[in-house]
Amino acid sequence: MHEKFLKPYDSTATESRIYAAWEESGLFNPDECVKQDVTKESAPAYSIVLPPPNVTGRLHMGHALMLAVEDIFVRYKRMNGFRTLWVPGTDHAAIATQSVVEKQIKKDEEKSRHDLGREELLKRVEAFAAASHDTIISQLKTMGASLDWSREAFTLDEKRSRAVRAVFKKMYDAGLIYRGLRVVNWDPKGQTTISDDEIVYEERTAKLYTFRYSKDFPIPIATTRPETKVGDVGVAVHPDDPRYKAFVGKEYDVTFCDVPIHIKIVADKEVDPAFGTGAVGLTPAHSQIDWEISDRHELSHEVIVINEYAKMTVTGRLEGKKTSEAREMVVEWLKSESLLEKEEETKQNVATAERTGGIIEPLPKLQWFVEVDREIPGRGKTLKELMLEPVRSGAIKIIPEHFEKTYFHWIENLRDWCISRQIWYGHRVPVWYKGEEVAVGEAPAGEGWVQDEDTLDTWFSSGLWTFSTLGWPEATEDMKNYHPTDLLETGYDILFFWIARMVLMTEFALGTIPFKTVYLHGLVRDAKGRKMSKSLGNNLDPLDITAKFGADAARMALVVGNTPGTDMRISEDKVKGYKHFANKLWNIARFILENTHGIERADPLTPADAEILSAHDALSKEVTSDIEEFRVYMAAEKLYHYAWHELADKILEESKPILAGADANARASRQTLLLTLLDRTLRLLHPFMPFVTEEIWQSMPTKDAQFLMVAKWPGKA
Repeated sequence: MHEKFLKPYDSTATESRIYAAWEESGLFNPDECVKQDVTKESAPAYSIVLPPPNVTGRLHMGHALMLAVEDIFVRYKRMNGFRTLWVPGTDHAAIATQSVVEKQIKKDEEKSRHDLGREELLKRVEAFAAASHDTIISQLKTMGASLDWSREAFTLDEKRSRAVRAVFKKMYDAGLIYRGLRVVNWDPKGQTTISDDEIVYEERTAKLYTFRYSKDFPIPIATTRPETKVGDVGVAVHPDDPRYKAFVGKEYDVTFCDVPIHIKIVADKEVDPAFGTGAVGLTPAHSQIDWEISDRHELSHEVIVINEYAKMTVTGRLEGKKTSEAREMVVEWLKSESLLEKEEETKQNVATAERTGGIIEPLPKLQWFVEVDREIPGRGKTLKELMLEPVRSGAIKIIPEHFEKTYFHWIENLRDWCISRQIWYGHRVPVWYKGEEVAVGEAPAGEGWVQDEDTLDTWFSSGLWTFSTLGWPEATEDMKNYHPTDLLETGYDILFFWIARMVLMTEFALGTIPFKTVYLHGLVRDAKGRKMSKSLGNNLDPLDITAKFGADAARMALVVGNTPGTDMRISEDKVKGYKHFANKLWNIARFILENTHGIERADPLTPADAEILSAHDALSKEVTSDIEEFRVYMAAEKLYHYAWHELADKILEESKPILAGADANARASRQTLLLTLLDRTLRLLHPFMPFVTEEIWQSMPTKDAQFLMVAKWPGKA
């Protein structure tokens, strides 16, 4: 027996050494597996792309869970002889990354991005992203992720940029990308548009004011934002509301808080007569809903009263005031004019920007959009239909299934996707202008062309991830062999952000699905069920946890009891429990290897031993079925219970008298059984606890592969 078993298992002295040996072997690369004859060239392919972590800092426990689950599937398939590819990469995460760097510059140098200029800011952001990338890669390796590093990608590298330009042009040529003036979510703090999905709603107490525009205006209206009413162009009522029927079609000129406004009363079925006064003041330039109602009634969209810095643009007392200050001034004016009828407290969901915390200001801006309801030339379908179809048909399976309803609901209510951002870091919109000429896709030859200043929404480039990472737009071997990918495993919180957009992009660009199965994990919470955050001081850093307890322990703690789509709780105590389990495996191995050294294998086994082996075969089938059916949490738990309570507590204990007894046949049979059980248990546990199982494997006399990670799965011929 190897001397290493004389000491307790030490993950800190083992894990980095083993990972380095795996990397050096090249066996994370399916081509190398074929070359080294551990995988047949004719074997079926299996592929996963790593959801690319943002280069904004370190990984958290949610990432660690994602890595553990994906690595289980990858290692399982590799051991089953598949040409298994797991593509690594990182995401430039444009707004998030630029925001982090800008905050740091402001703090350290008291400068804005405009003080630095585009070129200097991009240098700073790229340096930050590179350093963050290196930290992330180190963390991925620390967790034992068996990624093919030869295929590493970055959403902003040249190959991915080429894919972005190609898809943009293809969509533009199909009439699905347009530039238009629409109300968008404007972040005054970050000075950019953001998508609906990047809004965080905060419940706050607000005041609801009921008032009239003037003493002779016939209809009272209610609002929480009286400062926007200087931009009103109409009042909408329900066509069947008897209170207001007589006023529909009438027009009024009033001076509202120093600002002359023209109001037309219109009837629209979208108005809820039971809400408030049953009448809605229409501010089309500062509300998406008001814009749509005004569109239907041909009212003006041109009255803009708030600018990009959330300040009033009208003349009079409100000029240049912040919206919050203007609100108070309008209320004071309403009171002084005896126009305020009621003031009451109400709960309000305030839209804030996820990255900056700024309060969103709906503003009309000239932006680039992807049109989701236009029929695609030659396809007879809209982008919405392309997104819905594969999930409805079962071509894409979502686990757990109840998230399919959430997916359908979101897509059915999807508006055109605003894809332009007013930041500098990211994929620049691939459109060039020269006078009236416009060039799209690639930079045109010749002088005088000016590229669009805006960048693309991060999700535009990450939406191409399953195929841009495999070499598209070139017709590569990887595209032929590994696309569509088999599994997309990620958190349920980005079902819309990312998953739906990958379906959209892949269906449009390739006419196929991006993946066959979506496995959604929940959020990782602390022991009390709270979301982890810096402010609560309850963050668990994967690097700290693995340094303290080992990656195997962290992986098992994250997987056991963690059903798909549900949030889970993690604590140091739970991880510590699985550190003890790693040591238990070590002790099991020590006992078996000590007591089976140099044995002659017995054949056949005694009936009692044959029965124990048969029970293990049944366990192997169960675990295999659980993994195949995406019940990895059950497989992990069964293996834990078997190793600790069945193998260690029962089988080893009852083996001691047999091994010390005089019956040579019984002893040989039991020695053969124990070695077989250890061999097969290591194989079954390897996807879950790769380091300790690999370290034990290297001392196994039954070793039939250089590394356990490419040894055959139990029951696999």
